[in-house]
Amino acid sequence: MPARRRIPELALKHRLPAAFGNYLWAEAGGLLSYGPNFVTLYRVAAEKAALILKGTKPADIPVEQPNAVELVLNIKTAKALGLTIPQPMRLRADRVIL
Repeated sequence: MPARRRIPELALKHRLPAAFGNYLWAEAGGLLSYGPNFVTLYRVAAEKAALILKGTKPADIPVEQPNAVELVLNIKTAKALGLTIPQPMRLRADRVIL
């Protein structure tokens, strides 16, 4: 069984609220994830690769850090843990998994 399913499953079994840095873990059953949006990261990486392919020297391309993070909440897991996610946090979330 892949770790992405097994770790959230074990956390739930042992009643541990588990937070991750990638939305895929929240989709797999983790309580929440808070981390960079990988679609955006891949787009920026493609833009940098395109610059290099057009002849820009890699040393001339600025290094960027992720400028946006996303919060994904798994309400189903919260209910299974007996937790209530406050409404302000739900409203702040980029995505809520019911």
